[in-house]
Amino acid sequence: MADNNKVYGFTISLREFPVTVRTLWKTTNAFRAAYPEYAVPNNTLQWLTTPNGGYNMCHFWSNFEIASLNFFRSPQYMAYFDFLDRAGGFFLERWGDAPVHSLAVAMFLNKSQVHYFDIGYYHNPFQNCPTDPQFNAENCFCNPNRSMIFNDDSCTNAWLDL
Repeated sequence: MADNNKVYGFTISLREFPVTVRTLWKTTNAFRAAYPEYAVPNNTLQWLTTPNGGYNMCHFWSNFEIASLNFFRSPQYMAYFDFLDRAGGFFLERWGDAPVHSLAVAMFLNKSQVHYFDIGYYHNPFQNCPTDPQFNAENCFCNPNRSMIFNDDSCTNAWLDL
């Protein structure tokens, strides 16, 4: 990933349970207003937003993610995390690592810095199958009909279409 200037990688993306992030988007927008200097050109916030500017609940599933620790130690990520921590949502709403990481990636990285791993991966109840049918048939025990990318709650195709 470092050779290709990738900072974050994922295999599955899906929608979060709204009850666990009731105020995360509002708090994230408050952070963005307080720290406009952290906005990056060509970020991918459009992947996470609805047409009316709300949060569509998409996030990278953190059960398989590879990231540069420099990203999570960066001034912008630390400022975002501290802002969220002071808001209390980790304790009051159960804000999890997946939506927080995803919002940070969307705010602070551009798409070229994020890698989609088109590999076989299974973590109950979801799986990701390689999109190349021949490769999948010859190398995987993955049922492509059950691949998360074809699930209505998947956000991966929207990511790939950016």
